[in-house]
Amino acid sequence: MTAAGAQMTAEMAEQPRVLAALAARRDELTAHVRDAVPAGPTGIVLVARGSSDNAAVFGRYVLELATRRPVALAAPSLVTRYGVQDRLDGWLAVGVSQSGRTPEIVSVLESFGAAGATTVAITNDRDSALARVAAATIDTAAGAEKAVPATKTVTAQFAAFALLAEALSGGSELPWSADAWAALPDAVEAILADDAPARAAAEVVGDAQGLVAIARGLLLGAALEAALKLKEMTGILAEGASAADFLHGPIAVVRRELPVLTLAAGGPAAADVAEFADAARARGGRVLTIAPDASADLPIPTSIPDGLAAITATVRAQQLAREVSLLRGIDPDSPFGLSKVTETH
Repeated sequence: MTAAGAQMTAEMAEQPRVLAALAARRDELTAHVRDAVPAGPTGIVLVARGSSDNAAVFGRYVLELATRRPVALAAPSLVTRYGVQDRLDGWLAVGVSQSGRTPEIVSVLESFGAAGATTVAITNDRDSALARVAAATIDTAAGAEKAVPATKTVTAQFAAFALLAEALSGGSELPWSADAWAALPDAVEAILADDAPARAAAEVVGDAQGLVAIARGLLLGAALEAALKLKEMTGILAEGASAADFLHGPIAVVRRELPVLTLAAGGPAAADVAEFADAARARGGRVLTIAPDASADLPIPTSIPDGLAAITATVRAQQLAREVSLLRGIDPDSPFGLSKVTETH
């Protein structure tokens, strides 16, 4: 009999290989994008759902850093339900879907292309419907993913957005280097070899019915993904948010030992996250930290800078969600009868 979570664990273990392969293709993929995308787009719009939407939040930050142009997250239902026809001449539209088969994402990206945008797909399947409607595709080549919780495909999407940012940067400085790409697979490998912090943190979460995951800036997408993983795998009512937003009122929910997960990577937003953690502790929250610090509850390697640390922080969050799921007697591979592909329209 297969152990609970064996499939998810095996797919998590593939992440160093997937990330190393993407790093090895940096020149090829960035050149492919530059060939298809005009320099200096007027703006960028991102189309995604679920975990892909969390990767797109990371993309929003790094693409705006790279291009100094506005980057927006699309509201797909405006196209599919309200019939809005945008005017997107000079824009870049990026559709993100692990399977490349979600009808809504395919139809919205196709609509944006018809409205004048240059289109790029980020997908695990280079032959998918999403790839067919795009002018360029960053195929993450993560391989088949059978466990319901997306793991290797999500971190591959984060990496794909970093590559897209490099392709569009036009000389703008980004908060990572070639050395960081080289160090990334080993950093993820080191996290995967170290389950003990996640098991200890899962005991702190215990049978709590709620949790907040807090970050700011480049790690916000990772916080949103942490909350999503905990929701879908454990049934906990988890919410991901910006530290800045949460201090504007929602911090009122932090009391009576509510678990609080903070994510930081030593960049410009780290002090804000630390301030939030102090405020949460003062209100009685049980704070767990993901940070490049040996004293963190869930440490991440110091070798990975703020930009790409969204990937290492996401891997730690995957571990935590798996361990909380196991602690609650839930099989991480197929929690609550969820399906792998949700075909929204």
